[in-house]
Amino acid sequence: MSDALLVEKQGHTAVITMNNPPANTWTAESLKALTAAVKSLNADRDIYALVLRSSSEKFFSAGADLKLFADGDKAVARDMARVFGEAFETLAQFRGVSIAAINGFAMGGGLEVALACDLRVAEEQAQMALPEAKVGLLPCAGGTQNLTLLVGEGWAKRMILCGERITAAKALEIGLVEEMVGKGQAYERALELAKQVEQQSPIAVTACKRLIQNSRTAHLNQGYILERELFVDLFDSEDQREGVNAFLQKRAPEWKNQ
Repeated sequence: MSDALLVEKQGHTAVITMNNPPANTWTAESLKALTAAVKSLNADRDIYALVLRSSSEKFFSAGADLKLFADGDKAVARDMARVFGEAFETLAQFRGVSIAAINGFAMGGGLEVALACDLRVAEEQAQMALPEAKVGLLPCAGGTQNLTLLVGEGWAKRMILCGERITAAKALEIGLVEEMVGKGQAYERALELAKQVEQQSPIAVTACKRLIQNSRTAHLNQGYILERELFVDLFDSEDQREGVNAFLQKRAPEWKNQ
């Protein structure tokens, strides 16, 4: 694992810390490390949730280091676009619930990684932007697609085409983040949400997440059919029987994630 990306496990929750001071810019190495980390966590059946945080008090992440693109090398651009896309798409496909704890500036690729998470908690002083067009670039790691899904076309155009930077309060208002907290509280709140996830059946959560994200691309009628199919498939799992019987017996379930 890269020193720029630290991974620890707290019970059924994994914590990934971006640790590339001063601004947590992404490099090819740290992006590949993120891809590898999420794939490893997907294979660890004891992990149900993931929290993405920053080691910096000022920056969540400032995105890519623009020095990489200063000489206009298309080969470098192509390689970086690929590793950015692979990393953030892998994060978006994490089988559990991913939560971004945004505690500072989330700019460009720093906002895109938060957009790839399932949930976002932002501290009141955080600011967010996709300013790539100001420097002759564009968001290439899911930003144009994921932002539009969350906030709608109008606000996506304001942030991307007009280069508008928004506060945490505005992000909450338009649906870019799910919750705003006081300074220094995003990580703890994200962990609290992760603990809520731990109470859910991990197999059921994976199926529900698949259905929710399926609605982005599939027709509604297909979603209805898949919903019923996945409901029946849950009856192949031990967790389905454990969950129902634990409820009937008025006790906490003991998930086996199988």
